[in-house]
Amino acid sequence: MSGGTAPGPDGLPRCPWGLSTEDYTAYHDEEWGRPVHGDDALFERLCLEAFQSGLSWLTILRRREGFRRAFADFRIGTVAGFGDADRERLLADEGIIRNRAKIDATLANAKLLAGWAPGELDALIWSHAPGPGRAAPRTLADVPAVTDESTALAKALKKRGVRFVGPTTAYALMQACGLVDDHLEECVARGGR
Repeated sequence: MSGGTAPGPDGLPRCPWGLSTEDYTAYHDEEWGRPVHGDDALFERLCLEAFQSGLSWLTILRRREGFRRAFADFRIGTVAGFGDADRERLLADEGIIRNRAKIDATLANAKLLAGWAPGELDALIWSHAPGPGRAAPRTLADVPAVTDESTALAKALKKRGVRFVGPTTAYALMQACGLVDDHLEECVARGGR
């Protein structure tokens, strides 16, 4: 079946994108599609999805530890306190993507989110998870890039002042954080197996 699962090195079926590199295989098997909760953890994923915009996810995965070092493990309260010297440090940091607009959005989002109540980001994001009964994708062609829920999530975040998030970025966040399970139907990792 074109676009269906493919056997991994252990012979078990996986989504084909998860087999192209060891980095992708580990991310596919251990993280992608698993529920993520907590404001700081979701802030990290939101930031990384924004940095990924226009790039391959592999680029972000391979620099993830650099991002974590540069952005104080994405602790919202700490990043919210970053000033001009931190901004210049980030723009010079070769361990991350040095995109001025994305760095500025991350800093602005941290300052905004620091004013939210604990758990508010988590609750807002998870309130957009689709209900049960969503059919499992059989092939990669069955996996959407945007859904009604991701469009609504992007609008809700933007309405609250969050920068650099659109429906496609919101859907990638939903996939990465387990709001949806887009592992293919026969994939060994579907449903957190």
